[in-house]
Amino acid sequence: MTSTHAPTPGPAPARAPLTLLADALPITADPTDGRAPILSTRAELTQPASAVTSAELLATAHGIYEPTLNGSPATDTVLNPGWTVYESRLQVQRFDVTEQVRAGDGALEVSVPLGRGWWNGDFGFGDAASNYGDENAFLAALVITYADGSTQQVLTDESWTATDSPITFATIYDGQHEDRRLPAGDPRPVRAAEIDRGTLIEQSSPLITRHESRRPEAIWTSPSGKTLLDFGQNLVGWLRFTVAGPEGTEITLRHAEVLEHEELGTRPLRSAKATDHLVLSGDPAGDAFEPTFTFHGFRYAEVVGWPGELTADDIEAVVVHSDIRRTGWFESSHDGVNQLISNSVWSQRGNFLAVPTDCPQRDERLGWTGDIAAFAATAAYQFDVSDFLHNWLLDVRAEASLPPLSFVPFVVPDSLKLRSQGSDPIADRPEETPTAIWGDAAVWVAEALWTAYGDLDRLRAEYPGMVIHLESVERALSPSGLWDTGFQFGDWLDPDAPPEDAAAAKADKGVVATACLVRSARFAAETAALLGEEADAQRWQDLADRTLAAFTEAYVQADGRILSDCGTVYALAIAFDLLDEATRPKSAERLAELVREAGYQVSTGFAGTPFITWALSETGHIEDAYRLLLEDSNPSWLYPVSMGATTIWERWDSMLPDGSINPGEMTSFNHYALGAVADWIYQVVLGIRAAEPGYRRILIQPTPGPGIDWAKGAYDSAAGRIEVEWSVPADGGFTLAATIPAGVDALVVLPDGTQQEVTGTGEQITLA
Repeated sequence: MTSTHAPTPGPAPARAPLTLLADALPITADPTDGRAPILSTRAELTQPASAVTSAELLATAHGIYEPTLNGSPATDTVLNPGWTVYESRLQVQRFDVTEQVRAGDGALEVSVPLGRGWWNGDFGFGDAASNYGDENAFLAALVITYADGSTQQVLTDESWTATDSPITFATIYDGQHEDRRLPAGDPRPVRAAEIDRGTLIEQSSPLITRHESRRPEAIWTSPSGKTLLDFGQNLVGWLRFTVAGPEGTEITLRHAEVLEHEELGTRPLRSAKATDHLVLSGDPAGDAFEPTFTFHGFRYAEVVGWPGELTADDIEAVVVHSDIRRTGWFESSHDGVNQLISNSVWSQRGNFLAVPTDCPQRDERLGWTGDIAAFAATAAYQFDVSDFLHNWLLDVRAEASLPPLSFVPFVVPDSLKLRSQGSDPIADRPEETPTAIWGDAAVWVAEALWTAYGDLDRLRAEYPGMVIHLESVERALSPSGLWDTGFQFGDWLDPDAPPEDAAAAKADKGVVATACLVRSARFAAETAALLGEEADAQRWQDLADRTLAAFTEAYVQADGRILSDCGTVYALAIAFDLLDEATRPKSAERLAELVREAGYQVSTGFAGTPFITWALSETGHIEDAYRLLLEDSNPSWLYPVSMGATTIWERWDSMLPDGSINPGEMTSFNHYALGAVADWIYQVVLGIRAAEPGYRRILIQPTPGPGIDWAKGAYDSAAGRIEVEWSVPADGGFTLAATIPAGVDALVVLPDGTQQEVTGTGEQITLA
């Protein structure tokens, strides 16, 4: 449909209002033999192309879409509109298409392939088949503004037509199949579909983009005769190439993170096929292939059916993730730690795709709340995640508010609620199941963002999610005031747990959950006070105080021992400041003793790992913290590095020393949670900390230890760029240089305890 409006005085508005979509009709088309449809329309400009001053496309979908105008892409982003809590928050994208509209020389051709994506791509474990709806839909308004101020609109409606794309199948888990021999067919009518316009919101999360490409570092033939490619880095995205061959030639691409027995190691994918197919048209110019309606987590690929010899110049891996900007860097004298940091960065890149996922390769790729609760502080140093994680926290609030929930679910968006009956291992949830760490993400992620960016308005928007979580926990507490009821993941993936039972940790689950509640209630009280909600501030502080008293009485002995006597319970009690002055040093010494008894191998899971080095270093056990960090036998942070890992593993031993894959069903090689130690490396080893939210005041406090002779790094903070470089010369002493943003005050604390106040100039200064 095309409509023309009379000129309006003054300049044209910079942004078309979302209300324009009220006049557009959501449309869809029935697929032919499962093929993804291409929705199209043609129109004529009402004025010459030279008179077009701007053109903007507003669009969204149930599914994923790729718009083109006059034969050119409307955007270089992919997998739009991403994934949110669709029932209440469907993002609308805005694309400047001025040049594409002008290029049509008076004609307009809009073409939009429409795929399944997260909307109805059969998500969930195994055969869960979690789908939001049976059909996909597209909704759009193209708004063209002319030099005289008049506008023309092209809206989705039933005048659009549909043809068939060569995509015969595409889901995120299983891959994309294309047959280039198939004709598009005659245009056929589209039909109206359903999109609730009340769910439409402005795009608030970074769009998903291609970031780089990598050629294979090695190509060889496996023992079974398959052609294998190694891209040298575990990454997320897809393969891209152009190839010519006889008509009907079928090329099959399989993807995996690791090799096992010299073949592609696909068992950890579980039911996800992660396989792309291309049938060639026979065109002598070749067929270009880029499967943008799926994505894979992989370092290795298997190629079958390639016509002729495959070389590194023929194919590339495209790295895809949400458009987050790198903000943190670290380098040291220890190559293993440098690789650990690289692994953490690459795991964040791969798993920050639409939502913060657990892993990007198997039949999961869900927004697990516990993973990001552990990793949020690290994430906010490595990349600018202010928009990405704020948007996700709004989804947390939205998901927890949907009936019948009144608690933070295990994953957000919560596709598990849509699973087929009896198909999901987390089955028959009780009406109320708040869960420590996982539910605490509503608080801890907000705390990480507040510390990193200091945005009070955003904290205000995130606060209701904290309230939902804490109120759900209040209802779940036992009469003793302890959080020792209901289902808990606990210290998930404790390395001493058997492969088949990741929750069988040493740490008592009640100790873990109750400790987490104290931390969350305290920050909620701080938040409420900042927002001027004094009654709430008192309410949450009272909850924290009561819970701490119950924790102390039930779990802490006079000699500093804590129930279940393992690294995680001491790490949480110390890091969350749950111990009085008399008990704290005793518990700290017991923690250090346990770390030494374990031979400095890691003994913690999701709950304890982010905090154990903090607990050691903050209580004077810096040497033990360093030795724990630098241990490379299994289990340890550097064991995967010694095994050639290029991302963080889900399990400490996702790959066993003999090169075989861990027998546990749940084994990923790109899972950032256990890389949360990077936050300690940035703040303690390097020494860059926020003394006030948003780095309005900075603390520079590097803490050297045995095994690292020098470190340097930088952080592009909300207040400006911070750089630190220190070394411990062979003849002793300590040198430190730093760059502080101009006009920003910083407290510098040297290893000998000397303190000095400085005001930044934006130039490097020598501090020791």
